[in-house]
Amino acid sequence: MVQSDDVIAAAPVSEKSIGKNNSSTSCDKSDHSGEDVEKQVIATQPELKRKLKSRHLQMIAIGGTIGTGLFIGSGEAIAKSGPAGALIAYIFVGTIVYSVMQSLGEMATYIPISGAFTSYASRFVDPSLGFAMGWIYWFSWAMTFSLELTATGLIIQYWSPGLSIAIFIAVFWLVITLLNFLPVSFYGETEFWFSSIKVITVIGFLIFAICIDAGAGQHGYLGFHTWSNPGAFASYLLSDGPLAKFVGFWAVLIQAGFSYQGTELVGIAAGETENPRKNVPAAIKKTFYRILFFFVFTIFFIGLLVPYDNPSLLSDASDASASPFVIAAVLAGVKVLPGLINAVLLFVVLSAANSNVYSGSRILVGLANDGSAPAFLKRTTKKGVPYTAVAFTAAFGLLALMNLSNSGATVFNWLINITAVAGFITWACINVSHIAFMRALAARNISRETLPYKSMAQPWFAWYGLFFNVLIILTQGFTAFIPWNTSDFFVAYVSLILFVVLYVGHKIFMKTKFVKSLEADIDTGCLTHDDTNWSIDVPTTWWGKFWAWVC
Repeated sequence: MVQSDDVIAAAPVSEKSIGKNNSSTSCDKSDHSGEDVEKQVIATQPELKRKLKSRHLQMIAIGGTIGTGLFIGSGEAIAKSGPAGALIAYIFVGTIVYSVMQSLGEMATYIPISGAFTSYASRFVDPSLGFAMGWIYWFSWAMTFSLELTATGLIIQYWSPGLSIAIFIAVFWLVITLLNFLPVSFYGETEFWFSSIKVITVIGFLIFAICIDAGAGQHGYLGFHTWSNPGAFASYLLSDGPLAKFVGFWAVLIQAGFSYQGTELVGIAAGETENPRKNVPAAIKKTFYRILFFFVFTIFFIGLLVPYDNPSLLSDASDASASPFVIAAVLAGVKVLPGLINAVLLFVVLSAANSNVYSGSRILVGLANDGSAPAFLKRTTKKGVPYTAVAFTAAFGLLALMNLSNSGATVFNWLINITAVAGFITWACINVSHIAFMRALAARNISRETLPYKSMAQPWFAWYGLFFNVLIILTQGFTAFIPWNTSDFFVAYVSLILFVVLYVGHKIFMKTKFVKSLEADIDTGCLTHDDTNWSIDVPTTWWGKFWAWVC
């Protein structure tokens, strides 16, 4: 038998019938012995193992957010809305993300299971919601994996234009797939070092930007010159005026959302994390500071160094030439950065690809555990690797080879469009699940004060995130109406249409009903007592303490 401290939900879980007895504590004490309950848990939960340490989880949280959306996409955001417009948009979406993470943190700390938020939607709201949310979220990661593989080829072509991207798609597909067949601790370690490179790069850019803005570049002191010439806000689609500037701001929201996507990976990794009641809240609490430090400051300084009318910001390239980091360096007269940034971008997309397969496979495990996917996807190795889910998710990465033909590339682009709004749909579902979770607690007279982690300003903060997530989902394709373009309309809303089809189809076929608050399953997977002795590494050096603060 595997050791109980290695298995998901290894601490005893309550077997009492739902709604039978109200409780004033967060989890009912189980009447079963630890060994008996362990057998019951293993019978119902995949044998994923808690091998991710605190530093792994912290870096997964960072690595999930710092990616091509920040290194490349941020330039397009400034071009559309100007430095002030982009800054406000990223701050605004950052508050939405923080709302989502607060909601996820409270649930994931209380019930740290595989599949995480898809299971929460099924258990607290509606099984059909968990089904639709889980599959569209999984598909977004599977397709993003193929997109990242394509990007690796384009990035390397920056140095060797004559080489076919098919070579690098195949090589990196094999490498990333094999990495995910290793125990989860290898994934955590790999992501730790990939994310470290990202963090060092962003910190280095911020220091560089401060120096250039203060006068170290070829143009001397810059200050806020770009905010006056060409201006703080850019007009988009419409003629110049307040409405055109607001349109620019709103158009950037979906881009900002794409940049932040991946923050929720903490919830997926909670089921394989040591001491989740300590490590998950720690990762959640630092989300706000990461948003402020890595995203808001980066957008702010890019806006100071690069005017929004610079044509390079709207480049279609995927290599260093399209990065606003490089554009800022070129404008400052620094010529050595493009190659360095291109190398960093390679690590960025490899890190993203690694996370794509990991998160996609764990979502499949959660779906299979809820009965929303074939049971064979729950199979794991003795080391706790869900090898069938990994293989199934990784196989979709080979769709990147469609880019080798023109007709295939058209189909590939349509598939990628499905992923565009999947993040906002997922975030909205997390907020809905949390609202239902809080109602389930109230129905059982369980005080939120007894929870391992209590999120702030609830339920209003969850409603805030839900409202604006839904608003952005419904309005993000407004550019298709200015003027009307049928193709652009379907590109913008294909993911929402697919989500509705999955939800309605599952509801009709399975005849599911909304979950009543008193009947919501808040027991399965809940850690009734956590007396496991976890190793805690407390940094003693100044560098270790600084790194712990950053991460």
